[in-house]
Amino acid sequence: MGQSFYVYNNGDLRRKDNTLQFTPYEGEKRDIPIERIDDIYVMSEMTFNTSFISYISQYGIPIHFFNYYNFYTGSFYPKEKLLAGQLLVKQVEHYSDYDKRIVIARKFIEAAADNIYRNLRYYNGRGKDVSAYMAEVDDLRRKIPDTDSIQELMGIEGNIRKHYYAAWNVVVDQEICFEKRVMHPPDNMINSLISFVNSMIYAKVLTEIYHTQLNPTVSYLHEPGVRRFSLCLDISEVFKPLVGDRLIFSLLNRRQITEDSFTKELNFLHLKKEASGLIAKELEDRLKKTIMHKELGRQVSYQYLMRLEAYKLTKHLIGEKEYEGFKIWW
Repeated sequence: MGQSFYVYNNGDLRRKDNTLQFTPYEGEKRDIPIERIDDIYVMSEMTFNTSFISYISQYGIPIHFFNYYNFYTGSFYPKEKLLAGQLLVKQVEHYSDYDKRIVIARKFIEAAADNIYRNLRYYNGRGKDVSAYMAEVDDLRRKIPDTDSIQELMGIEGNIRKHYYAAWNVVVDQEICFEKRVMHPPDNMINSLISFVNSMIYAKVLTEIYHTQLNPTVSYLHEPGVRRFSLCLDISEVFKPLVGDRLIFSLLNRRQITEDSFTKELNFLHLKKEASGLIAKELEDRLKKTIMHKELGRQVSYQYLMRLEAYKLTKHLIGEKEYEGFKIWW
């Protein structure tokens, strides 16, 4: 696997012979070997032309765009190279058949809830008393197998996260006064941080789905809709506690991110450039870490786990093996 390329300075990105070249409005030109790039993240103003788009499409490189406030705004998704009509039919069939759909939706929430519980257990074992929150989460997650509607399932998931986020005030060493999750727009430092990290995970999942035969617009937990890759939202649920939340805890407890990392005059909506870059670097480092995979019997990176999740879902759709969401076992 290659690496992600982040653009934080305003400039021009174009094709140069058989590679890419970034020319910032202030600074020196930089050549980027295209063979080493998995995806591109644009955190600034950038200009490019159709020649550039055509070239990265040949290599299957998605571009993910973020605005001034570090809010994810969309992606350029190259023409799919691994099209599989039969799999698409199966994807739609498992969405249209409600009984089949809710089986998959439950699996996403079961894995997410299990990973949330493991996070709390980890910190509870290290002197942070979150046992009361663990008990609430454990009680709620036991109700997941009995749900018979997506609405009921989402309600349980929302209550799990309510108790989980309340525990953050104990887990995080800084004074954060985190009361509830607010997204549109985030209303404080923690909500802004969660939104940014979650959107990065969403983009990572989209990149990995591109390298499979799945269609990212057909989903099961989240309702498919216009202008969004809703399957990425489904799979992201599994990895937000495992990758995103653990990264946030580490950044806050090591004081790499504090209130000073945000523009206070904008109600902490805007991450400063240096902070945004730090988070992206720490996320990349975390995604490169490997674990010994139980079934494969070899080391795999956290990022590759996302692609494996898509492969597992594919096997479920074609009837080869029932899907089980990835759960932390350590």
